[in-house]
Amino acid sequence: MSISREAVRVVRGDQHLSDWLSLGSRPVPWRNMASSNEVEIKFKVSDIDDLAARLRRLGLEHITPRTHEMNTLFDLPGQPLAKRGDLLRLRKYGEIWVLTHKSKSPENGGAHKTRVEIETRVENGEKTEAILRALGFEPCFRYEKFRAEWKGGKGYVVIDETPIGNFAEIEGQPQWIDDVARDLEVDRKQYITETYPGLFAAWKGRSASDASEMTFEAIEAAGRR
Repeated sequence: MSISREAVRVVRGDQHLSDWLSLGSRPVPWRNMASSNEVEIKFKVSDIDDLAARLRRLGLEHITPRTHEMNTLFDLPGQPLAKRGDLLRLRKYGEIWVLTHKSKSPENGGAHKTRVEIETRVENGEKTEAILRALGFEPCFRYEKFRAEWKGGKGYVVIDETPIGNFAEIEGQPQWIDDVARDLEVDRKQYITETYPGLFAAWKGRSASDASEMTFEAIEAAGRR
């Protein structure tokens, strides 16, 4: 397995997986070097087509079509990463594999979720998982979705279709997030800062489902039991 040095990035609120979909061997552009924080909010989506139409009217560019995404979280025995609020994730987005580490940011708090995020594209996801397992990491949770991405002047909006409902994320600087949310008629009371594992745990509490992971297959199978 080879890891492209140019593909290593620290998320700065203005670069997304879509930047890698057509890069080939070209280097990933580095921008906004001063910040290493990912700032975002989620909100529930009742009508995907209506939201997409609103995004077009606001002038956002549809940069990635609806693409399948599978995420696997890894941790050590005893889950020390989860206990300190860290996340280690291997994601397959279409045909793109990305390894991500997230940790708490001292700037976290308030209406937006802020985390320090470091990502690198990897060539072979299976071998990357084998390396993680050899180091003592084990898969601890999987979550699946279909994601479409939209790009604005200062950030991104993504639409996620998940087994527990549809959500959107707005990512960028806090003021841009609030401006876009206002234009989409999303009130601050609708902001969600929980992670998808957290949303899944809450959904399980409401639904009494015995599904152990947030995948379409697992939730459908649990519903048949």
